[in-house]
Amino acid sequence: MDAVRIFDTTLRDGEQSPGFSMNTAEKVRMARQLAALGVDVIEAGFPIASQGDLEAVRKVAEEVRDVPIAALARAKKEDVRAAIEALKSAAEPRLHVFLATSDLHMRVKLNMTREQVLEAIDSMVRLGRQHVAEVEFSAEDAGRTEIGFLCRVCRVAIDAGASVLNLPDTVGYAVPEEYAEMFRRVREYLGDPPGITLSAHCHDDLGLAAANSLAAVRAGVRQIECTINGIGERAGNASLEEVVVALAVRKESFGVTTGVHLNEIFPTSRLLSEITGIQVVPNKAVVGSNAFAHEAGIHQDGIIKNPLTYEIISPQTVGVPSRSLVLGKHSGRNALRVTLRDLGYEPNDTELAECYRRVTALADQAKQVRTRDVVSIAHEVMRRRPAVAQTASPAA
Repeated sequence: MDAVRIFDTTLRDGEQSPGFSMNTAEKVRMARQLAALGVDVIEAGFPIASQGDLEAVRKVAEEVRDVPIAALARAKKEDVRAAIEALKSAAEPRLHVFLATSDLHMRVKLNMTREQVLEAIDSMVRLGRQHVAEVEFSAEDAGRTEIGFLCRVCRVAIDAGASVLNLPDTVGYAVPEEYAEMFRRVREYLGDPPGITLSAHCHDDLGLAAANSLAAVRAGVRQIECTINGIGERAGNASLEEVVVALAVRKESFGVTTGVHLNEIFPTSRLLSEITGIQVVPNKAVVGSNAFAHEAGIHQDGIIKNPLTYEIISPQTVGVPSRSLVLGKHSGRNALRVTLRDLGYEPNDTELAECYRRVTALADQAKQVRTRDVVSIAHEVMRRRPAVAQTASPAA
């Protein structure tokens, strides 16, 4: 099967979102875990943004030697030179140059013509290639760029020396079919030149970042740019865990693999939450606290009989220690029996019925029943069990 490279931008695009800023030591700690996770590229920062960010990229490059390290730069000399400086110690450096290409961005933000944009792309990619073996070019707002001009942009970037072309849905505007069609049109124009990788970078403003990334894979993209827990600007980036697990669970459908170690996904998610102090929402796919939790009685009964009834992947596969059968007002007797057994109780049918009555009554008031509540109820119900009569020894 083809391999899809995972370009992790948690330390760059992810860190740019409010509340997720990391210092150098935290970036290094996170980068080490990303390497353990098995990502193919770590984008460590945006060196021109500050001296601190430059130093953080440099330190990550020094400490993490077995994964290519990327640094972002606008198509400006000062940006490119700062990124090159930060990457000097990297074992496998990648310069990531970007410039907006949509008419809206060129007119309002850049005040540049199309020809000026093409010239900037050509000159800055060439400058980067003089110092770094691998240059990636990103056409910012590619999803809203006129397709004919976007194709010209890609040709100029390749001719200047870029080996990775990233066509991002910068503002999360695209829908899967049109995002995939954009890549098909570009591939048709370029003719799939050898040594060139197309990359997708999607934002989640319409909740479609993962779907758009997967659609891009079907259109021939072989690098996905994403972040742990989906953090990033505004509504965030495509979630690494969602994209990677989808490709693994539906491997035969997509026909591709990744090098990500699935069992490191949950530890990586938890490390990011620990570093930033921001937890993922409970219903977050793959890594949320409810991702492998079951409260509805019908679901619980199915899980007890065979987990495949309601789980398409086991929790242990992605590093989650175990699933949980949550006791609440929707829970069933079977789940309560299993819970009681796990706590060391073996209720008979009458005791189970009474425990169930009390648990559901409590759940109506408290919404969720804690383990200590179950223990208390079980102790109260089962201590009433009649003592087993002792048989007297026969007289000698």
